[in-house]
Amino acid sequence: MPLQIVPLAKSSTCMAAALLSSSLCLTSASAAAVTSASVNSSFALRAPVELSCSLSSASASSCFGQRFQLAFAPSVSSSPAPARRSMTTNASSATAPATAKSIHEFTVKNNAGEDVDLSVYKGKVLLIVNVASACGLTKDNYTELTGLYNGLRDKGLEILAFPCNQFGGQEPGTNEQIKEFACSRFKAEFPIFDKVDVNGPNTAPVYQFLKANKGGGILGDSIKWNFGKFLVDQEGNVVERYAPTTSPKSIEEDIVRLIGMPPAPLPEAPPQAPPQ
Repeated sequence: MPLQIVPLAKSSTCMAAALLSSSLCLTSASAAAVTSASVNSSFALRAPVELSCSLSSASASSCFGQRFQLAFAPSVSSSPAPARRSMTTNASSATAPATAKSIHEFTVKNNAGEDVDLSVYKGKVLLIVNVASACGLTKDNYTELTGLYNGLRDKGLEILAFPCNQFGGQEPGTNEQIKEFACSRFKAEFPIFDKVDVNGPNTAPVYQFLKANKGGGILGDSIKWNFGKFLVDQEGNVVERYAPTTSPKSIEEDIVRLIGMPPAPLPEAPPQAPPQ
């Protein structure tokens, strides 16, 4: 049976589709592949599958432009049904380097196009984020990332920001424009690197490594949207992955635990009033 797309109402909540256990969240790059695919009658779908993508520049200020529901309709065909196919949300066909054991083995480009050997971050806890300047998540994430960095940079935290324009075209600027935006608007002082792809055939090797070491669960290993986050320990091991909707502030406890800082002391109870 051919695959049909039925428009639904616009979503008012960023990444809503990614939070539904019965849904698949696909990048716009894979949307074209899905719409052109045909699915035979032996494929059974128990719940609606939702596909989120941005359709026009007019929707650049929000995380998703429109949601669709995939529906199956019968068609007449005299040809025999092909063998059953599987569907996956992982948009990346590239694999991580087989010999890489640590993120410290990678070299990336900084905002000026210069090589940066990530081994310079040995001994540091890393929070790695794919950022965008025109997303509905931009303000809260940049604000909280800046707060985290200012509070924990001297304790052993580094935040590595990788701009990416794969989600709704929401990071269209040059490297200079992106850095100027983050530094002037949010006073960001953490390093902002060269713009990269995080999904697809041109996925940056460092992101191949991150996804290979921490998958994305039932929704596949692909990065789902702007501001996905990976937490890396002092030896370069990927220890945790967080959804784009996970706030940086909520990750602070995990970061502090990795750094090895003692827990904050509990506030003292107010003195009891003497009995009358």
